[in-house]
Amino acid sequence: MKRTLVITTLLLAATLPQAGAQATNYKQIPIPALPAFKPQQPKRIELSNGMVIFLQEDHELPLIDGTARIRGGSRNEPAEKVGLVDIFSEVWRTGGTKTQTGDQLDDFLEVRAAKVETGGSSDSTTITWSCLKGDIDDVFKVFVDLLRNPEFRADKIDLAQKEEADGISRRNDQAGEIAQRESVKLAYGADNPYARVPEYATVNAVTRQDLLDWHAKYIHPNNIILGISGDFDSTAMEARLRSAFESWPKGPALPKDEIKYQPAKPGYYFVPKDDVNQSSIHMVGLGTTRDNPDYYAISVFNEAFGGGFSSRLFNDIRTKRGLAYSVGGGIGTNFGHPGILQVAMGTKSQSTIEAIQAAREDIENLAKQPITEEEIQRAKDGILNAFIFRLDSPDKILGERMTYEYYGYPPDWLDKYQTEIKKVTAADVNRVAAKYLHKDQLAVLVVGNTKEFDKPISSLGDAKEIDITIPPPPSAAADAGKQTESNPEGKALVAKVAAAMGGLTKLKSIKTMRVSIAESDTGAPPSPLEVTIAYPDRMHLNVQTPQGELTIVATPEDGFMSMAGMGTRSMPPAQKTEMLSQLHHDLVYIGQHADDPAFTFTAAGTEKIGDIDAAILDIGGAIPWVRWYVDPKSGHILREKYKAMGQSGPFEGETDLKDWRAEDGLTMPRQHENKQNGQTSSTSEFKKIEINPTVDPKLFAKPAEKDAGKEEKQ
Repeated sequence: MKRTLVITTLLLAATLPQAGAQATNYKQIPIPALPAFKPQQPKRIELSNGMVIFLQEDHELPLIDGTARIRGGSRNEPAEKVGLVDIFSEVWRTGGTKTQTGDQLDDFLEVRAAKVETGGSSDSTTITWSCLKGDIDDVFKVFVDLLRNPEFRADKIDLAQKEEADGISRRNDQAGEIAQRESVKLAYGADNPYARVPEYATVNAVTRQDLLDWHAKYIHPNNIILGISGDFDSTAMEARLRSAFESWPKGPALPKDEIKYQPAKPGYYFVPKDDVNQSSIHMVGLGTTRDNPDYYAISVFNEAFGGGFSSRLFNDIRTKRGLAYSVGGGIGTNFGHPGILQVAMGTKSQSTIEAIQAAREDIENLAKQPITEEEIQRAKDGILNAFIFRLDSPDKILGERMTYEYYGYPPDWLDKYQTEIKKVTAADVNRVAAKYLHKDQLAVLVVGNTKEFDKPISSLGDAKEIDITIPPPPSAAADAGKQTESNPEGKALVAKVAAAMGGLTKLKSIKTMRVSIAESDTGAPPSPLEVTIAYPDRMHLNVQTPQGELTIVATPEDGFMSMAGMGTRSMPPAQKTEMLSQLHHDLVYIGQHADDPAFTFTAAGTEKIGDIDAAILDIGGAIPWVRWYVDPKSGHILREKYKAMGQSGPFEGETDLKDWRAEDGLTMPRQHENKQNGQTSSTSEFKKIEINPTVDPKLFAKPAEKDAGKEEKQ
């Protein structure tokens, strides 16, 4: 320890001014030039079949990692099957090979602490491995087998499609996610392959044959760049790879992509989201690519204008004005396609318009107050100081070289990066600012609670609302539209059901209903639930949870959830729609409309339910499709089927209705056994049914903001 202190003191003394002078400012301490940075470059090999291989030795740890990047990504999938690459990249691994299932591969790799994974992006798909040096023989065999012989088993495809549907159902939950997705559509055009998003219909359209066809089209050696880093000998590894891949026949060349970019017209766009108190703002336009000669000047401009805590946007909009908790942006650049030019901010609802105006002022002021030499030097220092961390490990260097190879950039592209950044002048920076960034050429998107904005967004100019409604699953839409009119058998059957429930007159006399239910999920104890309905379109639920009583309300005007201690928050529109759909599938509600010409009642044959030949009744028209299976003797409904949306996405719902009993002139089933996609999900027992109880209209009213605030503080 003493020796270290002595050496440190001597070194420090050697750097200070001589003749006993003491430095009074850090600038007086001479700083020696950093040594030239020459990262270790990987070895490049090209096989006769066109496969490109990079080998990067790294003997620090006994590990070997490999990545195969394959040309062809989601930008290449058909518009009617968006989501295909997401499903392909998952089932490629989970579906296993022709000799081993994905689950068997999991077990095989787990005991070796190894991984073989697959993935996908807009431009490519990937298959990777990571293992201990001693396990390379076993793991590499799995890698090659999965690369060339995937099985795409049907059960894993079904699971992947359900996961995609889950993501679709949740995509409007977060304001930031909405803003990011919709701003990309504005910058590129809604139909651009880089902006498209999966829908239920496009995901459902993907078949196993599509995955096999994709593999057959794109997985060829001349479309693959394989990079390997780790503890190996390059000569031995090259021999292994040549043995595995040299005889693999070359595939056909891929056609060149013809992608059109159609940015939205400049102006103001908004997405109302009433359940937030903050706004996500994106001001966007089309950016450029990294092979643009302006790239280095753009990089310096971006850092100076919107790249960090010392940037002009941050200092003005957040630090000085206090209008945003996050702000940044610049002229976006990508390797393979144009980036997005954008300024993005997050601010409270009440300062939304003011924040937009501030950003517009900062853009406009670039002409009046150009980026200064001091700002440019600070930006250069930030870029150059961070540069080393892009290449501080052999695997990062390998990743960079693979990227340049993939997009056709020169191998030394990064080698000149530092030099080119240093050469950028103030004139260069301000030239690209004037060339690319114009406030009147931007599409401004705001996602937030429009009711709380400081001013209407229309005060800035013409504003267009963006519809983010999620199209329903095609099967549900198709089923709902099948019945354009009732048939005589259907009308007779619904009349029989109405009579069995107590008669049409009785049903129409019911204005309100309150039901006490004991509901239990599979394997869980029953939970009390109280449902209050005011026909035709108001529903109030009280649910007892371990955290306390949860209130859920859905009406045509509003939907919200409330819990003591947690306040009240608006319900996502899709969830409110789903609740009202449940209400319109209520037996009493449908029974009340047994003679309504807006409803369609179509008899559709019979089906065995237990020992009964149940008559099938399809109901649609004014409500989402539902199917009843009716006992032709008693008129009781034995089972109902419907389409619904749950926490994990859309599902096929099925409910068996049992224990029909009369109370106060109304006959209803007391036992409900529910299934989702054929699996038992829950059971419900109707403990008590009250007909026409007195219901205060305030029961369906959302608490006032001040009341909600009080509730949150309690």
